[in-house]
Amino acid sequence: MALNGNSEMGFSGDNLKGFILALMSSGFIGASFIIKKKGLRRAAATSGIRAGYGGYAYLLEPLWWLGLITMIVGEIANFTAYAFAPAILVTPLGALSIIVSAVLAHFILKERLPKLGVLGCVMCIAGSVIIVIHAPQEHPISSVMEVWDMAIQPAFLLYVGSVLVLVFILVFHFAPRCGHTNVLVFTGICSLMGSLSVMSVKAVGTALKLTFEGNNQLIYPETWLFMLVVATCVIMQMNYLNKALDTFNTAVVSPIYYVMFTTLTILASVIMFKDWDGQSGGSIISEICGFIIVLSGSIILHSTKEYERSSTFRGGYLPVSASLSAQLCSGNGEYSKHEAENDPPSEEFCSRKQDLY
Repeated sequence: MALNGNSEMGFSGDNLKGFILALMSSGFIGASFIIKKKGLRRAAATSGIRAGYGGYAYLLEPLWWLGLITMIVGEIANFTAYAFAPAILVTPLGALSIIVSAVLAHFILKERLPKLGVLGCVMCIAGSVIIVIHAPQEHPISSVMEVWDMAIQPAFLLYVGSVLVLVFILVFHFAPRCGHTNVLVFTGICSLMGSLSVMSVKAVGTALKLTFEGNNQLIYPETWLFMLVVATCVIMQMNYLNKALDTFNTAVVSPIYYVMFTTLTILASVIMFKDWDGQSGGSIISEICGFIIVLSGSIILHSTKEYERSSTFRGGYLPVSASLSAQLCSGNGEYSKHEAENDPPSEEFCSRKQDLY
């Protein structure tokens, strides 16, 4: 069967650029976590006050700033990747940053990566390879107005309307009532807004790409509207992600957020950019299977981190529930991480840990 313009005809040049940029993004972002943590440790050793206890000495630590710059470079690479490759290819590759972070933590921070964590890493890599092999090629776009036409098609407008209604309900009804007891509320808001932000980022990235190629897209008000949507969605997304991280255990928030965000982003991309048009059923099924493998690997990797943390504090006992943790600890139900120096847990057992992302 002849197939025109899809991934089965070969890996396109734009897909390759997007793939390389996504890999670079994962590498820089994953490394930034380790660099920043080293900076936090160094700052705490110098000042005697950890960031989790309200210390800000890390702002004077060059290593922390190097980590922040590394993360910014990674985000820029990720932003650029969306201008070349479809979201169904770029977004799942973000899981590779978890692998980079876990491997570097194992060797640099001496945080042991258990065998089950290695399995999670292998699953993420295998799933990513499947997605890359079967990813659809990006449909050529010659103007931001084409993206605008995709954005105002009835199917995508229905998706946007559904997202806004759900976000409104979550923010004004569920968040005040159960936002601090149900992890799905804050992460749901982040994920829903995140799917819209990625679509807008892709539109802005495409507009800038065309502009740099000599076809100025900044003259269109739609370009600036997409930029406004990006700013609004990202601010709201980060606000509620911080709330989720401050309220619940990071090992619970991270996999749930990744699953919801990636699933909704791929769904939005399939609706808006018609990523699956022209692809065979086998390729689509392969992409879905690869996506599920990546998600499963990410969850396993995060679960092993939580198990190791729980075992350290409880001498190998199984972890207790998040609700019981919330009762034991003051405020957010997250245990302080047992540092590499193996200091015995004292008052840090129930302290609030600040995770910098």
